[in-house]
Amino acid sequence: MNSSMKNTTRIIFTFILATGMGAVAANSKFYNGAFIDSFFAFTVLSFAILHLRMRPHWKDLAFILCGVMLFAIGDIGILHFPPKPMAFVSFIGLSSFVILPIRILWSEGDERKLLLSGYLPVLPFVVLGFFMPFVLGWTVSAHPKTLELYLLSFDASLGVQLSFLVGQAFARSGWGAFAGWFFYMALPVPIAVVFAGQLLRSKRRAFEAITAFLIAGPVGMIFYSLFPATGPRYLFGAGFPSKPFPIDQASRLLLEPVAIPGFRNAMPSLHLTCVLLACWYSRGLSWWERTITYVFFAFTVIATLGIGEHWFVDLIVAFPFALFLQALVSYSLKWSDKRRLVPLASGLAVTLAWLIALRYGSTIFWTSPIVPWALIVGTIALAGIWQMKLAQALDKPETSPGDLRGDVVPVPSSAD
Repeated sequence: MNSSMKNTTRIIFTFILATGMGAVAANSKFYNGAFIDSFFAFTVLSFAILHLRMRPHWKDLAFILCGVMLFAIGDIGILHFPPKPMAFVSFIGLSSFVILPIRILWSEGDERKLLLSGYLPVLPFVVLGFFMPFVLGWTVSAHPKTLELYLLSFDASLGVQLSFLVGQAFARSGWGAFAGWFFYMALPVPIAVVFAGQLLRSKRRAFEAITAFLIAGPVGMIFYSLFPATGPRYLFGAGFPSKPFPIDQASRLLLEPVAIPGFRNAMPSLHLTCVLLACWYSRGLSWWERTITYVFFAFTVIATLGIGEHWFVDLIVAFPFALFLQALVSYSLKWSDKRRLVPLASGLAVTLAWLIALRYGSTIFWTSPIVPWALIVGTIALAGIWQMKLAQALDKPETSPGDLRGDVVPVPSSAD
């Protein structure tokens, strides 16, 4: 294809991309159903983070800002859609969502390979984000009753109900509720930071990381079905967090499935799972990239409890579950390699063991507070030890294909 024909093709596709996104933005159903949704907004914002990390050029930033202005003028100024803060966050991500493929069309060589390597793997996140409410809605119809009381019993057996304590702290703090909401909804941010950082350093690590993030949701849905649960604010309603269930009565609680509203997406906590994976996959990145992931980890623990979306034990089970996922996608190690097989088997086994124990072994937890606390410490320690061993193995994978040895992706010049 000669240069003239190539440029004509590029112009046509550029027009199609721009007008297509314009049509989507002008649709009131998309605006009111997705653009103003917090999680969708942060999901598409991750495109802008990835975009500017791969190509930190002032022209790209200027194009994104111009896109935000055009979206705002069209949707709010002309179509008079209600101005919402999350809509502007969506505008940033959507601008990058259309500008980045245009950049790919007009780039060449290593730069095109890098941009394609970053753009294509994250496209499924938008699809998953769009369909996830429907899938979670299915969990309600598929499991009309939840195992909430079993989780309440375990948390109470600790001698302290952490979700209520953190929730009460949030209620007393003016910034607490906002901080909790932000770190809960902004989960795609550390994912984008880690993926982009690893993409500029090691293609293998980047693709292992993004694969783990992608399968966390679908695999998590299986466990949601094995142990349907919601969270304390759905069980207690307006009574959360001001009216915790008396601990002295919790030991005598009749444990049975109960019918309550809310998505069955608590056990294990996928929010903490993904942030844990982000921390683990940030190995080898810069100090500021690692700081972002660990700050999100700390605040995600607090936020998931404080806003009542999770019981404390949901967060504990996230540790072996995250270990299982990381080992599952560590394709640079052979399946038969015990450095991969042992973390995979132990992560899955401990996760399933927790589900079984919570469902059928509640009396064991009440023998002494030492028992549940020892299980918690043991679970976190086991996951940490085997994750460290797996990370060390992944630093020096014994594989023959050269493209699996963590090849560094060439970083193109930011100049045009």
